[in-house]
Amino acid sequence: MALLTLFVTISAVFLLADALMLGFVLGPLFRSVLGDTLLDGLRLGPALGFYLLYMSGILWFAAWPGFRAGDAGQAALNGAVLGLVAYGTYELTSWAIMREWSPVMVAADMVWGAVVTGVSAYIGVRVALAVTG
Repeated sequence: MALLTLFVTISAVFLLADALMLGFVLGPLFRSVLGDTLLDGLRLGPALGFYLLYMSGILWFAAWPGFRAGDAGQAALNGAVLGLVAYGTYELTSWAIMREWSPVMVAADMVWGAVVTGVSAYIGVRVALAVTG
């Protein structure tokens, strides 16, 4: 029950926050730099693949250890580190090899990855601890 609660809560928090951030901040930022090289919509298959893989990573590396320790703060810290590493890997690699990549995009996305991953893990653990008693 705890794993399911963690996964569902992490996913709901992450997806809502990410949709808002992509819609209002990161999407316009990336579009201003990358212009018509971006798709008008998204490819549903790869997007679902990313979210399932990443939610599983948050669960495994941040939320589950925090839940087992009874420490949402540990989950938040582990999540923030995971987010910084994951988003940083993508952003720094893209900046290294793509002509039109921007250091502003790199910084914004890396900070976002750390924040959204840490917050999602934290809330997931708090909810799971409350539900499982």
